[in-house]
Amino acid sequence: MKRSRRKIVKAERRLKRRILHKLRTMLSQLPVTDCKELKIPAPWGYISGRWYGNRLERPILALHGFMDNLGTFDRLLPLLPDHVGVLCIDLPGHGRSSPLPLGVRYDVYNDVFLIPRIMKHFGWKKVSLMGHSLGAFYSFIYATLAPDTVDMIICIDCVLLPKFDTDIALESFRRNLDQHMIHDEILASGNLREPPSYTVPKMEMALANGSLSSVTPELAQHLLHRQVKESGLNPQSFYFSTDRRIRFYNYWDISAELGADMARGVGKKPFLIIKGSMSPFLGPHTDEAISILAQDNPHFEFYEVDSGTHHVHLGFPEECAKYMSPFIQYHRPPSRATSYQGKL
Repeated sequence: MKRSRRKIVKAERRLKRRILHKLRTMLSQLPVTDCKELKIPAPWGYISGRWYGNRLERPILALHGFMDNLGTFDRLLPLLPDHVGVLCIDLPGHGRSSPLPLGVRYDVYNDVFLIPRIMKHFGWKKVSLMGHSLGAFYSFIYATLAPDTVDMIICIDCVLLPKFDTDIALESFRRNLDQHMIHDEILASGNLREPPSYTVPKMEMALANGSLSSVTPELAQHLLHRQVKESGLNPQSFYFSTDRRIRFYNYWDISAELGADMARGVGKKPFLIIKGSMSPFLGPHTDEAISILAQDNPHFEFYEVDSGTHHVHLGFPEECAKYMSPFIQYHRPPSRATSYQGKL
């Protein structure tokens, strides 16, 4: 009986692959010049975003990674289907979004809560999620907390955050707690100095080095354009405008056992994972959770992009779109996309 079932599942997957291959030749692409800048109100200020493409139907909500901004999707978006729009946001303190208030730490809980906040603002009853790195982690967490409200998940090079040794994790927590309080006091005093500034080539190199070469200096421009300001002290120089308190992020270390239980809560949803072959983010600590997500789920897909770094979508957007576009077309086809009549 089990062997018969396996044969049926394999046959279904072969048929699906043939359908997806045919869809690839039919897709028209998202026009990135057609975007609307948004400021979504929040109690501490606003969440900055860009809504690309179709604004008559509910979009895909795209979440970037740690210390990045919505520019991380610049090269990928033009390659995605045009019938569903994409709403990319800057997380609080990143890009052009407002920083969190003094005394409030940057952590998983505050950021994950942005998803239902945005859904409520636009009047969505469902959400389609696409995330990279920390944004992928948030997408996974929200799908476990409110699975009935999620209809599709795309995770780029992350599901669970990497594990750290206990001693390193505790020391990091102590240091970040102290540093966050110190920076809160500096901001409260109003005695602020302009951060160090650099020429554009040096900023590109600094960003590349900060990403551990996941982003090349040539591609750094896609992230820099939303997170720098012109120096008032040094001509032709710029400084990083990201809230410096983000560096002291309150990390959430999830065990493999908890990750597995969370994966069970997601259910048999359309779930796409794309991994960069050179990246350590989808390591052994995620194996059990991914196995559970894939188990008996005909809507689960996993692909690895050769030579891809952690920012695989920025470095190899064509390869990522090759898998993402038919996945979106299949699970969010025009005929089934939910009409959107809410705020813009």
